[in-house]
Formats: sequence, C-alpha cells, structure tokens
Amino acid sequence: MKKLLALSLIAAGICCGTTTLQAQIEPKCKNGFNPITGEKCANAVTSAVPFLRIVPDARGGAMGDAGLATSADPNAMHYNPSKLAFAEKRVSISATYTPWMRNLGLQDVYLAYLSGYVRLDKLQSIGFGLRYFSLGDIEFTDEQGMSLGQGRPNEFEVAGGYARKLSDRFSAAIGAKFIYSNLATGRVVEGNEIKPGIAGAADISMTYKAPVNFTKNKSEFTLGVAVSNLGSKITYTNSINRDYIPTNLGVGVAWKFNLDEFNTLTFTSDFNKLLVPTPRPEIDEDGDKIPDYKQYSSIRGVFKSFGDAPGGFSEELKEITIGTGVEYWYDDQFAVRAGYFYEHYSKGNRKYFSVGLGVKYNIFGLNFSYLVPTTNQRNPLDNTLRFSLLFDFEAFDSETD
Repeated sequence: MKKLLALSLIAAGICCGTTTLQAQIEPKCKNGFNPITGEKCANAVTSAVPFLRIVPDARGGAMGDAGLATSADPNAMHYNPSKLAFAEKRVSISATYTPWMRNLGLQDVYLAYLSGYVRLDKLQSIGFGLRYFSLGDIEFTDEQGMSLGQGRPNEFEVAGGYARKLSDRFSAAIGAKFIYSNLATGRVVEGNEIKPGIAGAADISMTYKAPVNFTKNKSEFTLGVAVSNLGSKITYTNSINRDYIPTNLGVGVAWKFNLDEFNTLTFTSDFNKLLVPTPRPEIDEDGDKIPDYKQYSSIRGVFKSFGDAPGGFSEELKEITIGTGVEYWYDDQFAVRAGYFYEHYSKGNRKYFSVGLGVKYNIFGLNFSYLVPTTNQRNPLDNTLRFSLLFDFEAFDSETD
C-alpha cells in the first residue's frame, strides 16, 4: 500500500531518533504543568531505532508487555536471556507476526520476530533472535508535496546470547546484537545524503528463582533483571550529531502458584526505564547547535539518565513504565492471560489493557494477544490481533523413545 510521507518528516525523525516528531519541551513547566497556560507538559525520553523496544511476542503482549520473570521460552531473547538457563525443553523456536497501525488502514507495516534456543546441558543454553520491522511502501515528497520517488524503509536486528546457571537458583547471560536501520537511504536532506544507520549493542541479564512454601501447595518466586541494548550511538549521515539507541533497564518479578495437579496461576510485573538522557534541547553551553544532552558517550549517557530530568527525582520516577499481568494454565495445554500497561502522561501516555489465549498440542504451541486502549491517544496496536507460533523439537524425541 502506498503512503505519502514528507521527506522533511523522515529527516526530523532521524534527527530526533524516531520516525515521529518530538513534542517541544516547555522549560518553564512546574509539577508537570505550564504555569502560564495550565496545560500538561510532555518531555518523553526518545531514542533512535525504537523498534528494538517493541514487545515482539503475543504471550508477553497479552500480559501488559511483561516477560522479564515469566517462565522461559524462545522469546526470552527479547526480555531476559538469562531465563534460558532454566529452560525445560531442549530445543524450541518461536515466530511472531505483529501487524502495525491497522487502525489507520495500513496493510504493509509489520514487525516479524524469530527466536529460539538450544539447551546445551543442565547448566548452559544458547539463544538467537531476528527482528524485522517493515514500514511498507512509501512515496517520499518534499515540503511542497512534489514526489521524490518511492522507497521501502525497514530495520532489523540480529542477536545471539549465552546463558549459564551459576547455582541451582541463579543464572546470568550475556548477548550481542547487530542493528541496521534503513529509513531513507539515498535521499538528500539539507545537503546531507541519508545513509543506513548501523550500531552494535550488548545485553546483560540475571535471573533468580526460589521455591516458596507457605501453604500446602508449592509456589515459585522469580526475579529477573536485564540491561538491554547497551551499545554504540547511531547516525544516518556523516554528522557528528549521533543519536542514542534505546538502552533499557528492566526489573521483573513473578510468582507462580501450583494450585493443584492441573492448574497453575502466575502473577507478574515488569518495571522498565530507558537509560537515555532526558531531552534538554534548550541547553547548549558550547554553542555548537547540538544540545549538550546528545553529546555524552553511550556509557556516560546511561549514568546521566538516572539524575538529569529537569523535574528532579519525581520526574525520574515518571520515566518508569509498568507492565503487570496474570497467566492461568490448565494442564499445561490451555492458557488465559490478561494485563495492563502504564506510562506517565508526560512520558508518552501509553495506557492499555491486554488479553490473550495460549494453546499447546504435542509439537506446536500458539499464542494470541489483543490490545484494548484506555486513552484517546492512538497506539499502533489498537484493537489488533497478533499471534506467536512455537515449535518444540524435543517432542520428536519423546515420540521416538
């Protein structure tokens, strides 16, 4: 499907690190409001290649985008690769297709995700992930609406990880990834030729599991911590003005209750914060027309992100998103899920409920999720059904035994 998109918007998206325009910051905001107009102020943390933070699977998507501490499956490569050290299956692969912005009538914008793992032995596992985001067919135009030709912007990520148990209850993992972003290659904006953006990044994660026996039925508590996308900055031109990629700190908890032989119930919550400096475009002390907050190195930017919000500690807390969900399994074959995602209005204002189902049968598993918006602000996944297919190779082994 063809779409009109001004080249100036692409250029602005490259400059701001996203494909949408960032709202202008109000330096005089006080307690989240403009003291003159009384309107709410917005100061969302932005980065380049935001597709890296899109939850790619239907299981987590059905539980408010939570997945840092849930049971291990191939999609742990996105949330917390260290969970793979606790994987019960020997080999598993997952594929997910997520339609994007279908409410706007777009049929060719989507996210595809392929992931898997191999358990090497009782202590070690390796995993992989491949993420592809297509923006569809786009007709580029200039500010006067004149056609500049067509293109098909796309982005992808290739990731690998290694997870190992360090004790019966504790595991850790490291991972590496290659990121490629092709938004408007070959176009020229303000004399600068647009090139593909390329970056490298690493993931570090840990998981702790412990049994909890305060009733006659067994339960299990899990804590997951992950730092994702810790890597180089990215640019689409030869400019020294580079953008941060979405480095993220996530902390998740889950409590799984074995109600009886056939029924289990899990409650989970994730807390995420982008480790990217808060935008302060009004501060340019060296006068080079590049805001100071964009000139930190990637590592320094991570440490700055914990205390640079203009509103102080209270605003830093607003930069934390919360996803919480519940998952019920019957006989490890049929699942019902629900969740809620919350983001402060000044940091993006994403708020929505999510629901989903899961089924397992022999070799195959299938998960569905559906997002229900709770605000007037549109979400690309509003009222969209997405699905994940899981394939368990170990099932073949059990059949031949």
